[in-house]
Amino acid sequence: MLATPYANNLAYAQQLDREDPLGHFRQRFHLPVQPSGQPYLYFCGNSLGLQPKSTRQAVEQELLDWQNLGVEGHVQAANPWLPYHELLTDKMAAVVGAKPIEVVVMNTLTVNLHLMMVSFYRPKANRFKILIEADAFPSDRYAVSSQVQFHGYDPATAILELRARPGEACIRQEDIDRVIEQHGEHIALIMLGNTNYYTGQFFDMKTITARGHAKGCLVGFDCAHGAGNVPLELHDSGADFAVWCSYKYLNSGPGSLAGCFVHERHAYDRSLPRFTGWWGHNKDTRFGMRDDFDPLPGVEAWQLSNPPILSLAAIRASLDIFAEAGMNQLREKSLLLTGYLEYLVDALPAGKVKIITPRDSAQRGCQLSLQVTGADKTLYQRISAQGVIADWREPDVIRVAPVPLYNTFTEVFQFVEILKNAL
Repeated sequence: MLATPYANNLAYAQQLDREDPLGHFRQRFHLPVQPSGQPYLYFCGNSLGLQPKSTRQAVEQELLDWQNLGVEGHVQAANPWLPYHELLTDKMAAVVGAKPIEVVVMNTLTVNLHLMMVSFYRPKANRFKILIEADAFPSDRYAVSSQVQFHGYDPATAILELRARPGEACIRQEDIDRVIEQHGEHIALIMLGNTNYYTGQFFDMKTITARGHAKGCLVGFDCAHGAGNVPLELHDSGADFAVWCSYKYLNSGPGSLAGCFVHERHAYDRSLPRFTGWWGHNKDTRFGMRDDFDPLPGVEAWQLSNPPILSLAAIRASLDIFAEAGMNQLREKSLLLTGYLEYLVDALPAGKVKIITPRDSAQRGCQLSLQVTGADKTLYQRISAQGVIADWREPDVIRVAPVPLYNTFTEVFQFVEILKNAL
């Protein structure tokens, strides 16, 4: 594939697509189609990923086994349901950079976040604060606030917020370090979105975790906008836990099951408080039905119930594609795609569009957040009418996510041309 510097013309974008070693994966997805018959320019994989064409067959196999086998499908299905979630473990672990004992697919994201905070938010009289982003995703904020209140604390005093400096959109690492250094002795838990949903900033998880642990804090991350997008390397980060959804970059379908990571150093710690359910119990005695809870080793112990197989089947279909493409190769293309988008946006008339996502490619995934001077949602409506599916965030930001599995350089070029004309 061609390296930068880029060129601002359609022929160059088409040349990049011809030389793209991952370009054929686009054909593995259903592309939403305009009334004209042309595919939309779909840059909303940071909200809902597109459906792999293999998903239907994967789900229909389980429907067929349910139809023909009934309850016996738990052991006799083509992919027996009883251990079905285990079919996803290795491939999901590869996507997020973890060991299999550290990863499980279960529940939904905020449910998993609450379960993790039961275990890893253990406030004491002199250490009860939670450190989050001031602009954290609302569900994270609600979950953190409710956990603080559950323990009898006031969110106004128990929640510390990381803020960008005046006039800046992203949070500097030195400011994170300073807050941890100043307040670490009173922080029970650092809980950040590892890739911020609004700015697209990808935080240095390893450094943050090391800083937090040095001050006695536990550390967790919401990786909803990171899983399948950036190199998470969760095990090496040292984080105590992480949670993520699977319907964004992992293409598992709306509201599908989520992922959960607990570092292996906690794998056999029976002293950790947790909310329990029978699917986290020892598999050898699970159906004895009368034993006291005997937790499985690793993150599987946090499972509550037997999972919905149809959702697991959809996730499995997508993870098969990720295993084939490889996260390293996807990241390489993502850097080029997003870099090309950045280059083209910078060529727009001066003062019109500001990229609030970090310019350093190591600090971002495939999303660029474009702040448009003097714009309101009518601008977004104009580009939508031209066949663009992106995302508008009040008051003046368009989030654009060229996903390496199915977006092209030509689409990036076409998008910027549409935006230029709309401006």
